Amino acid sequence: MSGHSKWATTKHKKAAIDAKRGKLFAKLIKNIEVAARTGGGDPDGNPTLYDAVQKARKNSVPLDNIERARKRGAGEEAGGAEWQNITYEGYGPGGVAVLVECLTDNRNRAASEVRTAMTRNGGSMADPGSVSYLFNRKGVVIVRKDDTTEDEVMMAVLDAGAEEVNDLGESFEVVADTGDLVTVRTALQEAGIDYESADVHWLPSVTVPLDEDSAKKVFRLLEALEDSDDVQDVFANFDVSDDVMAKID
Repeated sequence: MSGHSKWATTKHKKAAIDAKRGKLFAKLIKNIEVAARTGGGDPDGNPTLYDAVQKARKNSVPLDNIERARKRGAGEEAGGAEWQNITYEGYGPGGVAVLVECLTDNRNRAASEVRTAMTRNGGSMADPGSVSYLFNRKGVVIVRKDDTTEDEVMMAVLDAGAEEVNDLGESFEVVADTGDLVTVRTALQEAGIDYESADVHWLPSVTVPLDEDSAKKVFRLLEALEDSDDVQDVFANFDVSDDVMAKID
């Protein structure tokens, strides 16, 4: 199982009690606004908006904030910025490949913040295309274990196009082709299985194993990048063993 998946679950675990919760809220709100602007303001007819709203609700974003963001994006309410999607590529400590997805209203500021976070934490920027080929775009649904077994999840998603189900410790990760993400999510709902999030991720096709020291450096870099308001998501192709992960936790 890829280290990035472990990092994602560790990060999610921290999010609810983290002092940066306000930043998380802002990023989730931004996702809703962009989804509504791109595909319309009706969640039932816009799967990306539906998933963005669900994710915000599950992270306790106030319903008023969610609705205002939806209206701004759909043009039902004044305001809202002209958000641009930009992806930066780079390398972290230990030769780890890093993809940084930004959603910003200021390209220069986003580029400056990403570059600063990289150089201050042992990373370096890379040319477009030099890192992204190491990743595949996939739909990822996270399911909390609670009372759900791996077999139940597997049975629910098998015919919906899911490619694999991974055990992340406290949750399951269902991986599918991006085109099958909505079908997989719907199959879980129809089976009565609640899911935590449904997103499109960059999953690594090749991973770099890290020892404790390198893992700490990589995690510091990822945290520095995610601290930027312009950064929506960070993906990296490291792999960390359970033993090393336990020491870092």
